[in-house]
Amino acid sequence: MIHSTKGKAALGAALATVLLTAGCGGSDGDAAADAAAYDPNAPVTLTVGTFGTMDLDNAGLYDEYMKLHPNVTIKQNNITESAEYYKSLQTRLAAGSGLDDIQGLEIGFIADVVRNHGDAFVDFAAEENAEELKGNFYDWKWGQASTEDGKTIGLGTDTGPQAMCYRKDLFQQAGLPTERDQVSELWPTWEAYLDVARQYQGTSTNKFLDSPASIFSSSVYQGETAYNDAEGNPIPEESEGVKRAWGYASTAASEGLTANLEQFGKEWNAAFSNGAFATIACPAWMLGYIKSQLGDAGTGLWDVAALPGTESSGASNWGGSFLGVPKDGKNVEAAKDLAEWLTAPEQQVKTFVEAAHFPSSPQAAADPAVVDATNEYFNNAPTGQIFGESAEAIKRTPIGPYDTQIQEAFTTALTDVASNGTAPDAGFANAIKAAQQAIGG
Repeated sequence: MIHSTKGKAALGAALATVLLTAGCGGSDGDAAADAAAYDPNAPVTLTVGTFGTMDLDNAGLYDEYMKLHPNVTIKQNNITESAEYYKSLQTRLAAGSGLDDIQGLEIGFIADVVRNHGDAFVDFAAEENAEELKGNFYDWKWGQASTEDGKTIGLGTDTGPQAMCYRKDLFQQAGLPTERDQVSELWPTWEAYLDVARQYQGTSTNKFLDSPASIFSSSVYQGETAYNDAEGNPIPEESEGVKRAWGYASTAASEGLTANLEQFGKEWNAAFSNGAFATIACPAWMLGYIKSQLGDAGTGLWDVAALPGTESSGASNWGGSFLGVPKDGKNVEAAKDLAEWLTAPEQQVKTFVEAAHFPSSPQAAADPAVVDATNEYFNNAPTGQIFGESAEAIKRTPIGPYDTQIQEAFTTALTDVASNGTAPDAGFANAIKAAQQAIGG
């Protein structure tokens, strides 16, 4: 699933300054009465609000569910840009009306939903099958959609465990190893990765990395803390994860080791075809994005190696979504049944096979269809194994409502370091100032 930083940042200060509170609506007694009156065989039309390419439809899940449940009709309401989708969702939450029976919730906004709109959604941790549901997901994934008082307002669809994609032909031309195991051994740490970048650019006219944001956004979540403390309060100026990630990324920026491209911009897209860079940090969904930019002509050009690590972790997550059920909807019980089915391990396996979204369920990730998967386009890389090992090792780094804005402040400052020669220390100070302004501090 594509999660554009540019798209998320379009919300800008609006998300930082406007905290919309959803009306809670009916009482617990009303909910109990509705559940008691629920007829699973009654005709019902369920709407599912989605964004981008969640691919629940393209994986055939809706059609399969309707075949299994002839009384159910599913209608999907999709908005392409995640930022536009979330702005619409916030408006509807504030009005207490217009919500779909099921709402997709993107990782970039889940912390805001948990903190400010948790009472508007069904608490899956309070369901009779809560333990079974929780066991279907990685602990860190379940925790991302959980409130401080133990409510869980969304069930995971996919995740974004990361690796490092690299151009085999460009590595060969630079005299570097090209086999993925050997490439992984080149960079057990980010310091080693930077050393390889320097070696590469000593023999090549293009750049080693697409953007300093590639390093920053990948490494910042490898520590115990990223942008927030354990309670989800923003602490970018104090976070060891932020300081460490800034050190790696600003070094790459100041030494000219990156093409300094804006990720998801037109020049960045074109650079996949013209060979402007040799490596890119790639969550599982990025493989599909690379293929979409290169087409059949790119078959075999790219391969997949391990992501460089830190002293505490070599795993990192970028992306992933959830399904939430507004608790005051007209078809809550039927919507819960559908949401649980769509996110069950069996369906996550199908979504991976059909649309390459990596599961948020360890059971699904261990299924032979996933763990034994290879990607022909990427030189038959064992992507199921590579991304599965990454997903298993991911830590639950605290996230907060302003992560998108904070990250945008740092990526903008990194661009300034790379483009204008701003000193890294000055760039860090600028990033902190911009982050504080974005979150109203």
